Order: sequence, then C-alpha cells, then structure tokens
Amino acid sequence: MLRIGLFLLTNLAIVALAGTVLSLLGFQGYLDHNGVDLNLSALLVFCFIFGMAGSLVSLLISKWMAKRFTGTEVITQPRNQTEQWLLQTVAELAQKAGIKMPEVGIFPTQQANAFATGWNKNDALVAVSSGLLERFTRDEVRAVLGHEIGHVANGDMVTLALIQGVVNTFVMFFARVIGHTVDRVVFKTERGHGLGYYVVTIVAEIVLGILASMIVAWFSRRREFRADQAGAQLADRRGMIAALQRLQAESGLPNQMPDSMTAFGIAAGKSRSLAELMASHPPLEQRIAMLSKS
Repeated sequence: MLRIGLFLLTNLAIVALAGTVLSLLGFQGYLDHNGVDLNLSALLVFCFIFGMAGSLVSLLISKWMAKRFTGTEVITQPRNQTEQWLLQTVAELAQKAGIKMPEVGIFPTQQANAFATGWNKNDALVAVSSGLLERFTRDEVRAVLGHEIGHVANGDMVTLALIQGVVNTFVMFFARVIGHTVDRVVFKTERGHGLGYYVVTIVAEIVLGILASMIVAWFSRRREFRADQAGAQLADRRGMIAALQRLQAESGLPNQMPDSMTAFGIAAGKSRSLAELMASHPPLEQRIAMLSKS
C-alpha cells in the first residue's frame, strides 16, 4: 500500500510540475494549427519537460523513498559500539572524499547489502544491512562504505537521474512520432488523433523503454567499477576485494532489496542472457578481476 501511495503521490507531483511549466511556456499542444501535422518543436518541449520532471522528482525524494522502501533506521544517537564505529568510519571516509557527512542508517535484512542515495553529494544517505554488519569483517564493511561514499562523491545519483531524464524524453518523443505516423498511414485518421495513435504510442513506449533501459543499465554497470575503485582508494584494496568475494560467496541468498532500490545497492543477483543487458551491476567476478588487475 505504501509503494502504491508513493507512486501516486510522485505522479501527481510530476503532473503538477509539468503542467505549471507548460502553462508558463504557453504550450497549447504538439499538433500544428491545421490539426494534421506534428509540431516537432512543441512535441520535443512537451517530452523534455515530462521526461525530466519524472526523473528529477524521483531524485529529490530518493532519500525519503529509500528509507521507507528498505525500512532504514537513521542513526542519530549511536546505541552501541557498532553504530558508533559506523558513524566514525563514514565521517572519516566522507572527509577523505571531500563531501559533507551523509546520514548513516541500517536496514533490516539478512542479505549483505548497502546503498547510497540523495539529490546531491552533500545531502546523501549511506545505509548498510544488518546482515552485512553481522557477517562481514570491519575491514570489509569499511571497504563497502568506501564504495558507497565513492558513488556519492562521483555524483552518480545526479548523473543517473539526468541520463534517465534524457532517455525518457526521447522515448516519449519517438513513441509519439511513430504513433502519429501509423495513425495517419495505416488508420487513415485525417485530423487530430484516433484510437490507433494512442494504442501504437503505448506499445512503442514499452518497446523503446526496454531498449532505453539497456542504456541506463550500461551506465549503472560502468559506475560500479568506478565505485569499486573509490572503495579501494578510500578504504583498502584488499578489503574491497575481500568484500566482493564474500558477496560472491553469498550470491545464492535471496535478494531482499526492493526492485526500486536495486541500482543503488552494492550487491545484485546473477543475470543471464538478455537479462545481463538490463542488469544494474556487472558480474561480481568481473569486478573482482578488474580490482585485482589495477
């Protein structure tokens, strides 16, 4: 119920934001005055605003979403030595990376995982799972924290949101061009848009959205290699390799991270064939080999 409510609220915010901007721009539609041809400039503006709005709103509420989807409890007053050590370690790594101290939290799952998110590198959240704290050595946990701090310092969340926004824009744009063309040529609609336009546009958005997701996933995989290097530099290379090896050994455990947060975590499930192109993380053996060679 919470996920559905959050989805509806997010979309309401997007519609309100996009509607306001479109009104300020004097946008009246993306058909020419003759009601037949597409006004490509107006269509591009429409798609850009809606495409970027969805991505940016998601970025702005990313910490709020992460806390509620994962059940993360932010540490305000450490209750034990582990939480005290966690705060001190994140503070040390953040200072070393040149960013402000992020919020630090723990989320309740036995799967070893961690994530970082936030709308900018000086207002971030870094969280680790209770399972990771229980089973990993402190050197390994420190390396994982370095990996997540690396994501923050590299501005990965912002960059990913911008890439997603641009991808959204072109998916919406080309889907509507395809829908308009099919509606005119196949369904012979002479003015305005008929039912064929809406059906074809929806199908085109699904197909193009899948292809576009491969681009976003490719970038996500590249940023994982960079974050591994950051973990090795900020913490310890041997600790980073050991942490990845332990994640590999535990890869048979079920993934308890919500789907919406998978791209933010350090661990991800195995992927095969076409799914590899959609995976947010490269295989752990590739990450280990890359770190071992560098």
